[in-house]
Amino acid sequence: MITSLSGPDALSIQDSPEPSLKSGQVLVRVAAVGLNFADIMTTEGGYPGTPPPPLIAGREFAGVEENNKRRVMGYMQWGAFAEKVAANETMLWPVPEHWTDEQAAAFPVNYFTAYLGYWQAGMTRPAAAGHTHRALIHAVAGGVGTAAVQIGRILGVEMYGTSSSDEKLARVKDLGLQNGINYKQQDYEEVVKKLTRGEGVDAVFEMLGGEHTAKSLRCLRDFGRVLQYGTATGKPPQLDLRALYAKSASIQGLWLTYLSQKQDIMVPAWKQLSEWISQRKLAPVIGKVLPLDRAVEAYKMLQEGKNYGKVVLKLEG
Repeated sequence: MITSLSGPDALSIQDSPEPSLKSGQVLVRVAAVGLNFADIMTTEGGYPGTPPPPLIAGREFAGVEENNKRRVMGYMQWGAFAEKVAANETMLWPVPEHWTDEQAAAFPVNYFTAYLGYWQAGMTRPAAAGHTHRALIHAVAGGVGTAAVQIGRILGVEMYGTSSSDEKLARVKDLGLQNGINYKQQDYEEVVKKLTRGEGVDAVFEMLGGEHTAKSLRCLRDFGRVLQYGTATGKPPQLDLRALYAKSASIQGLWLTYLSQKQDIMVPAWKQLSEWISQRKLAPVIGKVLPLDRAVEAYKMLQEGKNYGKVVLKLEG
């Protein structure tokens, strides 16, 4: 439970009534849950539309449907970090047979966000003759970052990724990242310009906010776009309008909470993702698995950028 909007320390394990089902919902017994930066924001009152506390935390889970014992993974706006959840049928997907509960809990938010980012940028279609799609991925060693690298590799995207650690960058290169940039040692804007011979990239996966939105704009090539899907710095995105004008560039919002309600978008996205999963081309990268009673520790690990890949919480029993 989130007991107050004062950060991860306000998390507490408490008893709650079993959820009651509404039309179109099924009861799922949860086995594992995935932690996202949006969960950090929620504990601080920074996530739009969240009800006032107390409320059950979490938006991503894996478990078993109570009525038919089907293994599923799912997404919801809040309330996922519980033994049982009332899940919307349209936001449940079957767990691949070769995946663990932890892998399933690490899938929905990261992989749908990454795939829909490429889709919004027009990169799920082949590049024009003589053109190679390029993407800059911030926090490339995180959950969305590692998913974006795996999908980008399949799509043939030339990828540039930022991280604070050479060790993390080396691990992401094993997933398919071609160009790693340690932002503590190098200015990523300058590196991207140099490596692309001044052209820039077609899209930037941007979840930092503040000055990084403006810097990311300046990393674009003609008609490129910044995909803004978060503000991890806690600062409002800065805009460089001259960079927009100069390259006919754009900034586009990417919010899974909104897109997940549109079946005409989610169904074809899942069709493609599930095909790649069956071909063993996608596998969630899990950095740490902790029991639910260590949720505060898990939140702080993510908050301090100490994670590689996904942080997952395991429910007992």
